[in-house]
Parts: sequence; C-alpha cells; structure tokens
Amino acid sequence: MTVILTGASGGIGCKIAEALCNKGYNVVITGRNEEKLSSIADKLSGCVAVPGDISDLSFQDELLKKSFECFGSVDCIINCAGIAQHNDFADTEEKLYDDIMKLNVKAPYFLCQKALPYLKKSDEATIINIASVVAHKGYPCQSVYAASKHALLGFSKSLANEVYKDNIRVHVISPGAVFTEMVALARPDLTPDGMTLPEDIAETVLFLIKMRSTNAVIDELQIHRTNKEPFN
Repeated sequence: MTVILTGASGGIGCKIAEALCNKGYNVVITGRNEEKLSSIADKLSGCVAVPGDISDLSFQDELLKKSFECFGSVDCIINCAGIAQHNDFADTEEKLYDDIMKLNVKAPYFLCQKALPYLKKSDEATIINIASVVAHKGYPCQSVYAASKHALLGFSKSLANEVYKDNIRVHVISPGAVFTEMVALARPDLTPDGMTLPEDIAETVLFLIKMRSTNAVIDELQIHRTNKEPFN
C-alpha cells in the first residue's frame, strides 16, 4: 500500500508516518517544513518527502504524480494537515478565517478529488480524514476551527456515500485534545496530564488500515483523553 500523508511535519503527522513505515507501507510525506520532512524521511524506510503547500492545488497534482512515479500506486490518502485557533469570535480577522478554511477544508476536499482516478484503480483504496472533537462540539474561542472541522466531517460523510460503490472507504478520526504544539495554542487551559498522545492517533490509523481487509467498516472514531468523562 502506498500512503500519502499531509501535515507530516506536525506532531501527529510525524508519528503516523513512523508507524506506517514501521509496518512496511510506502509513505509519501508532505508539509511546508522541508527541513523537518527530510529529517523524518531520512530515518524511515520506504518514506519519501515531497515538501510543499498542500493548499496549493497545483502542488497537489505534483504530489500525486510523484507518489505514483515513486511507488506505482496511490492507495491511501491521510489528510492530517490543519490549523487551529484560540481567539474571540469578535476578534477573528478575515485572513485567519481564509487560512484555516483553505488548509482544513479546501485542501483535503480537492486532494481527495484529484486522487480519485488513482484510488479507483486500487483494491485497498482508503481515505482517512483527521477531524476533531470540535466537529461535534463548539468550544469558545475556536469558532473558525470548529466550522472547518464540521465542514470536513460533513464532506467526509457525503464523499463516503458517493464512492463506496467504487470500493473506496472513507474514515474520520475525531480526537479530543492531543498533546501537540497546535493543541497547546488552541487550548492553553490544558496540561499534558492524561491527554491523548500523537502515538495513540497513529495506532488508530493503523487499526483502520488493518480493517481494510475485512468486511467491517468503521465510519468514524471519536477519541477522548483519559481524564475526560465518557460519552460527553
């Protein structure tokens, strides 16, 4: 299986890349931090770094082309790239709104669209979109981030119903607070104690990919930290 992973230089993305490569998958990692991407790829077998801005639609074409040239297939897309926020609704500026929507919604939307011709040729075609608990809840000071993750979840539901007939599975992982730099920015009130780790999300990705060979389909996995009340 050949996997394209966006946001690979982030806290969650780099752990997903590591977990996938350790299981023997071919992984194409992308992100804007070229130095960090190269460092990750150098340490992992079967990993190729293609740095660039995933919100640039012309770069998406380049990414898919290079991935196919390297490994001969594109079987799985993992949309992990994202931007969070922590500011009052009244203070949200248009640029911040546009930046978040462009990366969190527009980029995965069109990457999935551009990847369809490749995925339709695969016997194990899989799309995994990393959403968030805010796809279901609206926390204060995260209005744009919440809107973007609601949009990603809604898009994923529609896409899943449109492409399942082509044997393409679409999954959503919606974690609560994961201990990364981005979450520290969005939720400065949280501490690392009891929080979900990036490695936990990586294991969840592996689980979904493993389930691809079964007749059981999991549409969405919601994950919360140990010190969060269950079903809340």
